[in-house]
Amino acid sequence: MKSVPFLDLGHLHQSIREPLDAAYNRVMDSGWFIMGPELEAFESEFANYCGVKHCIGVGNGLEALHLLLRAYGIGPGDEVIVPSNTFIATWLAVTECGATPVPVEPNIETHNIDSSLICDAITSRTRVIMPVHLYGQPADMDPINEIAKKHGLIVIEDAAQAQGASYKGRRAGSLGHAAGTSFYPGKNLGALGDAGAVLTNDDAIAEKVKQLRNYGSKIKYQHDFTGYNSRLDEMQAAFLRVKLSVLDKWNERRNEVAELYSRLLANADVVLPYVPEYTKPVWHLYAIRSKQRDALKAYLEQQGIATVIHYPVPPHRQACYQDFQERNLPNAEMLANEVLSLPMSPQMQVADIKYVASKVVDFLKH
Repeated sequence: MKSVPFLDLGHLHQSIREPLDAAYNRVMDSGWFIMGPELEAFESEFANYCGVKHCIGVGNGLEALHLLLRAYGIGPGDEVIVPSNTFIATWLAVTECGATPVPVEPNIETHNIDSSLICDAITSRTRVIMPVHLYGQPADMDPINEIAKKHGLIVIEDAAQAQGASYKGRRAGSLGHAAGTSFYPGKNLGALGDAGAVLTNDDAIAEKVKQLRNYGSKIKYQHDFTGYNSRLDEMQAAFLRVKLSVLDKWNERRNEVAELYSRLLANADVVLPYVPEYTKPVWHLYAIRSKQRDALKAYLEQQGIATVIHYPVPPHRQACYQDFQERNLPNAEMLANEVLSLPMSPQMQVADIKYVASKVVDFLKH
């Protein structure tokens, strides 16, 4: 029986093993492991890649969002509009500030936040709209930015799944006032450990985040405010520089995998990903929908195919958000019950893609 992993990072890294080894040796030989030249170089390179003035490396994606909210002064009594369908980190960043997440349902085609529902969620306490570019596809940002401008709100992108994705010709991370992203190993641009970054064109916010990530300090042993310890280390920055150099190539390969999946599954009884004409996704995930999702997942596992559910329990149904248990969020719950992510990676071979698609079709036929 054939075996198809969901994502084989060990295999993926073999193609860049030599430059990764060189990056490791370079940092080891330097003896500088925190806040050094590798971080400065990566921040400059990734800011340029995303089309923004500033990139500030931090410990992970959750902390990127949290520090951004802190930099904007978000705290108790404030509300932040978030998608009801997202990984829980989007909500947790809001909660860590003492603010309140206000969920808005997704567009059922794109699974991203439905901009037409945002205005109904705005109150006198709303300060921020935080759209997520889910599965590697940007949310519809123009109407979101228009709403924010009208109501005097801040737009912070959760771009953790969308490194390299574009919306009307502009890269994710440059589409709002600021953005937080994650370099968790499984991301399109993944470190070899935890890492994240803040992206912005705002000089003052960039400076505030730089201090917040480093104990609230700009000058050593002088602390202007209570900060945190959240720094992207030299080793991870060096690895990320290597992987940034192949990101576009790997994203294009992901696009080819997605196109083949879509052709092979065109007549299958599943809902395929929908791509609006204004976006160029990078296919962090290839997520289909089926009312028989759990049985399909079990069948594919029997055939040696690894799949993942993104996400089986929406944030408002999690034990840590008891106050949201009674919220009526049917779209988020429907997606939680129907979405299944098929294997997706730059190193997938055509034979593997055809095998996965054939087994999906076989299950649905019988």
